[in-house]
Parts: sequence; structure tokens; C-alpha cells
Amino acid sequence: MSIIVTDHGFAPEDFSGAFAAPEALAGAEALDLGPDADLAPLAGQLDGLSLIRIAFPSFADGRGFTLARRLRLMGYAGRLRAAGHVIADQYAMARRAGFDEVEISEELAARQPEEQWLFRADWQAHDYRARLRA
Repeated sequence: MSIIVTDHGFAPEDFSGAFAAPEALAGAEALDLGPDADLAPLAGQLDGLSLIRIAFPSFADGRGFTLARRLRLMGYAGRLRAAGHVIADQYAMARRAGFDEVEISEELAARQPEEQWLFRADWQAHDYRARLRA
């Protein structure tokens, strides 16, 4: 079972639809992308999607952050979820890259409790640009 992390803490999974692979995009409600996904074929086809989930196979693999930013620049305005090996220290970066939420395993939630994620939930205040404006 997965746990969803938002700026308000841990929450249960609330999406009950099915995720489709990019090659089965037609008529899909949600999309699963790997860290090496080619976004070019998705151009102009993002409007009908309510959720895109990007896999993070390792906390050291930052390609998902780039994909999130590119999807937002392509105009995707739906829910964007990082899933897998994202750690609490990366939460602020995930939010700044464009993710709305992070999906983690129960095992990771036990090692990094909700308080650690909430500590980083004030991600906008700790952005270097905010410090430069002050």
C-alpha cells in the first residue's frame, strides 16, 4: 500500500482509476511515466489526463524532476505525482519542479515519518529566490 505525501502530510491513496503507459494514451485518465520517458509524443495530448505519475527508481536519479518541469512547461495543469524512491529531503525540490504530491511506500514512511516531510512542506519560504527578495 502506498502513502501520498502533500504539503499537509500523509494521506491515503485517493485515485481509483487505472494508469496507462504512454503508448496507450488514447482515452486514458492517468499516465505512468518512467524516468527516461520521451515527452515529445505527448505534446497536445495532455488535456484529458487527470494524473501523471513519474517513477523514481532511486533517490539519486533526478531525471523525474526534469520531466515534471518539462510537463508543466508543456501546459500540463493536472495532478503530477512523484512515485518511488523520493526521500523527505527532496520534497521541496519535487514541489518546486512541479509535483503536487509524492507517493511513497509504507516502509519509507516508517523510516521517514510524517514530521520529516512536514518540516519541508513550507517549500516556498525556503526557496533561494525568496531569500534574495527579502
